[in-house]
Order: sequence, then C-alpha cells, then structure tokens
Amino acid sequence: MNEKKKLRIILVILLSLVLIGTLGYSFLLKVSLLDGLYMTIITISSVGYKEVAPMTDSAKIFSIIIIFFGVGTVGYALTNLLLLIVEGDKNYFWRRRKMESNIAKMNNHYILCGAGETGEVIINEFTKNKTDFVIIEKDVHRYKTFLAQGLNIINGDATEEEVLQMANIKQAKGIISSLPTDVDNVFVVLTARTMNRSLYIISRAIDKHAPDKLKRAGANKTISANEIGGRRMAAQMLRPSVVSFLEIVTSIDDVQLDLQDVIIGKNSEIVGQELKQLRIPDRFGLVVIATKKFGQTNMTLNPKSDLILNSGDVMLVLGNNLQVNELRKIAADSGTRDLE
Repeated sequence: MNEKKKLRIILVILLSLVLIGTLGYSFLLKVSLLDGLYMTIITISSVGYKEVAPMTDSAKIFSIIIIFFGVGTVGYALTNLLLLIVEGDKNYFWRRRKMESNIAKMNNHYILCGAGETGEVIINEFTKNKTDFVIIEKDVHRYKTFLAQGLNIINGDATEEEVLQMANIKQAKGIISSLPTDVDNVFVVLTARTMNRSLYIISRAIDKHAPDKLKRAGANKTISANEIGGRRMAAQMLRPSVVSFLEIVTSIDDVQLDLQDVIIGKNSEIVGQELKQLRIPDRFGLVVIATKKFGQTNMTLNPKSDLILNSGDVMLVLGNNLQVNELRKIAADSGTRDLE
C-alpha cells in the first residue's frame, strides 16, 4: 500500500477513535462532550491527569479498550509520518545530487531561464527532441515539480553569475531567457554574454522597445509573444487559409507536418549530386522548401532542381518526423546544429 494512503487510513482510524471515546465517556460518566474529549485525549496520550468524574466499572473497561487501540494507533501514525518525512528528504537529496552531477558533465547544452508558461512549452519541445538542457527557476514549487520529473533544474536567480555558473554556462551552446520582466531578461543576457562570448542567446521581449535593449546587451535574437500573437490573430482574420496551413506545420500537439533542417555530412551519398537526382518528394514524401550553402547565412527559397549539394549544406524540408529521419540517414546528418 502507498505510504501516504496508509497514513490517511491511520488518521481516519485515530479520529474515529477520538470521536468514539468522546461519545463513550460522555455517556458512561454522564459528563459534557468537552469533558468526554478531555478524557479521551488524556487516556490515549497516557499523561495521567485526574479524571473528570468517578470511574465506573464500565468506564474502566472502556478506558482499557481506548488505551489498547489508541496508544498503538498514535505510535504507528507518528512513526509512519516520521518515515515519510525522512524518505521524502532522502529522495529529494539524491535527486538533487544526481542532477548536479549531470549538469557538471554537460557540454554543448542549452540553458532555459524561467519555467513559467512560456518556459513549459520550451521544456516540452526540448524533451520531445531529446535535447540536453538545464532549467533555472526561482519559484520553489516549480523547481520541486520539475526536479521530481527527473529534469536538470537549478533553484536560483538567473540574473546572478553564481547561478549561471552552476548551469555550466561556459560549456553551454545557447541560452533562452524567458523571465517575466524585460529588466530581468536584460540582466540575464548581459551577464550570460559576459561569461560566454560565443553563447547563442535568445530572449523574450515584452515591451515594444525591449528588443533593441536586449540586442545591445548581447542577445542574438529576441521573441515578442505579444507581437507574434497580434500578427497571428490579424492573419487569421485576413488570410485564414494560410494560417490554417501554418497551424498544421507549426502544431505542437499531434504533429502531422513539421518544418525541419537536414545537414549533409561529409560521408553522405548526396554529396556532389543535383537536387533533382535525389527525387526527395518521391523517395521520402518530403517537400524541399529552401536550401543554404555551407558558410552562407541566407537561404534560397524554392531551390532549382540543378542545384548541386555538398558537405555542410542545409536543406529545409516539410514532412513528418519519420520521413525526415529517413532523409537524415541518407544525408549522414550528425545532428549537430550551428546557431547563427
């Protein structure tokens, strides 16, 4: 039986015993309910105070029964309560030690600052894609919740250098600052950029003037949920068909189609071939939306069929995860992504 369930049963029995004792003493000794409760408590606890009324033979037998069941129940309840507390602290201690050990070994991981509503969506995406990441969360309740789920999480203020050091920021590949205020996000971005110059930083922006400040502080990209939400709602009204398609592509739950990148590795059979020779739509059921040549930052939309692909080139394709993974096998995609 679950320990908490067992403790609940014991508490119910204990309360029932107190109720029965109160009513029994009140009836047998002809006293008030308060005096009956008093008699029950001093009997169960064995403190030995004076009785509130002369004890009859029936009351004495009733007391023996109350002592027999009451003392054992109280002792068992207190023992199990203590065990629950000790076991809970022990499990919490070992989970935290394991988590700290995992973080210390991480390399090229991501750091998420803030596990609020936006942060939870990011956590789900990282988890779904089996990405190494560390969460920094100030709220103790959220911290314990995610720690119990086995996630790598630090309870602290992400604006402080010591906390970012605990997240192994010098070995990290990127950081997302999703704190509830622009001031805190600016502090995180500024501190993170100072501690790791090569870090790729994405920050949440709330105020319309915040993106400029965040970029000056060192952010590579800023995301404004208000701006994105406003544009999406206007587009839904003005161009509903387009938005319906985008909802299929960008859906988080029950993904049917997804827009993903495929990087061509050095040992891939694709190297040196033209795009039309690969017959990607026929072989994999994917649509090639864009390509990016190695070393370039701009993407070419709707690439020509005679485009020759080489090592390091990137294809942006539309399809489901199974189809994309099949193409990645042919492309010898190592899974390493360079942030720009």
